[in-house]
Amino acid sequence: MSKLSKLFSQKLKNKTVKVGIIGMGYVGIPLGLEFAKKKFNVLGFDKDKKRVEDIKAGSQVMKHINEENMREFIDNGGSATTDFTKINAMDCLIICVPTPLDIHEQPDMSYVESATNLISKNIKKGQLIVLESTTYPGTTRELVKPILEKSGLKAGKEFFLAYSPEREDPGNKDFNVSEIPKVIGGYTKECLNVANSLYKNIVSKTVKVSSMETAESTKLMENIFRAVNIAMVNEMKLILSRMKVNIWEVIEAAKTKPFGFMPFYPGPGMGGHCIPIDPFYLSWKAKEYNTEAKFIELAGEINRKMTENISHRIGKALNDDGKSIRNSKIMILGVAYKKDIDDMRQSPALKLIDLLEFKGARISYHDPYVKKLNDKKSVELTSKNIELQDALVITTDHTNIDYDLIGKHAKLVIDTRNAMAKISNPTARILSA
Repeated sequence: MSKLSKLFSQKLKNKTVKVGIIGMGYVGIPLGLEFAKKKFNVLGFDKDKKRVEDIKAGSQVMKHINEENMREFIDNGGSATTDFTKINAMDCLIICVPTPLDIHEQPDMSYVESATNLISKNIKKGQLIVLESTTYPGTTRELVKPILEKSGLKAGKEFFLAYSPEREDPGNKDFNVSEIPKVIGGYTKECLNVANSLYKNIVSKTVKVSSMETAESTKLMENIFRAVNIAMVNEMKLILSRMKVNIWEVIEAAKTKPFGFMPFYPGPGMGGHCIPIDPFYLSWKAKEYNTEAKFIELAGEINRKMTENISHRIGKALNDDGKSIRNSKIMILGVAYKKDIDDMRQSPALKLIDLLEFKGARISYHDPYVKKLNDKKSVELTSKNIELQDALVITTDHTNIDYDLIGKHAKLVIDTRNAMAKISNPTARILSA
């Protein structure tokens, strides 16, 4: 064990390690809360001045993380700043910034590069640098490491470098940060051990792997697994609907098999930061090795087209009522990408709104978690507002939406989430889509 490693270990033992988290969003905030709970000195870094001020005030920043949790973060000594020179005072820096796709569906590493450059300018000996942002295999070694070493310090000798994929699932009440095993890959064995010694303080289990590339690939494997299976069930839905077979009933029946089956559910498309994007990281990187990810790309194509299929389904349903999409009043129920959160990243509802408005529809929306969307405001879900609509489209099945009210007062409901299945004696015409 090197002197720097021993020093880090001693600080951990004394709980004097200062943890800096770059990017206080859907990953950074829950991570910061967990470190603060364990009495670590936590400082969040973000360029958004308002977000920083809200965090420092203990205000609620995200719907699925309540104000009590945010106040607890401050009470435990947590804070936030826009001053990135304070990086130099940290013992550990965890990068939790977005890794979107650009307009050509290629990885956009600009946020990672920016964060890494800021660290490089303020780095000090003995720091642990961990990338948590989801990315393609090789990012930490090929992109992050060279930028950090511009400082003159060497990875594995003068600072520790590791990759540990975030596994955050916003709104999931069954698994929080501490309950999800933490996969960790280090640049060197010592880097791995140092990172492991930090994370084991906040999670129930750590999983050490042989390399940073293995850790990077693990996250892609997890999300591509879901993307491919969602594509399969989406395609099954399209086929079975033509055969007049209820896909939801099929899934429920298949779930009774105690082995060899895992349920996935269809929808209007995929949302969130990970599942719609991660497959393209791997297919992009695969080309560098003169190979293709045809199966993975096909799954992405199927999932992307689901939103278009829903718009066609809406058009047909309105046509059956003697109406066209043009000038029809359509209310979208739920614009967040998943239930009971306010996260709209890659939400299929947003694409559906664009498609329907392009066809001339008069769109309104209701979402209890998203009060404003561009030039629109969430419409109150009343019997009068429901009755004014030619159609309601359930794109996100929030639990606090009154589906009984919809069933009683809507003319037409296009249900992409099977949310109306348990409503008894609805007067509305309900179509599964």
